[in-house]
Amino acid sequence: MNITLVQAEKIITIAKEKAIAIDTKMNIAVVDAGANLVAFVRMDGAWLGSLDIAIKKAKTARFFDMNTGSIGELSQPGQPLFGIEHSNHGLITFPGGVPIKNAAGDIIGAVGVSGSSVENDHAVAETGASAI
Repeated sequence: MNITLVQAEKIITIAKEKAIAIDTKMNIAVVDAGANLVAFVRMDGAWLGSLDIAIKKAKTARFFDMNTGSIGELSQPGQPLFGIEHSNHGLITFPGGVPIKNAAGDIIGAVGVSGSSVENDHAVAETGASAI
């Protein structure tokens, strides 16, 4: 199963609405089951440097089928995934990347959000992912 463009656009729309509701500007990326970019938006005024971070958060969430914040906890010194952020041409291991599941519970892609605090990034990503 793979996310469709229609689904990806819906995720972006819902995530943008959440970003507006919490008064922040975000970069929002959606990747498919193969971690390929399907849809992306940079809200007016969102940080340019967060563009790449949003895409990498989405890819990281899909590569490991878990929230990027969870990977971050496992990648701290002394933890089993220490140093993983240096693999796969660079991963992002702080909150803001969330896998996307279909109604059957299959992972069909992931969303990555960057542009604010990691708490806000995660909230917007979770809201977007729940749109499916």
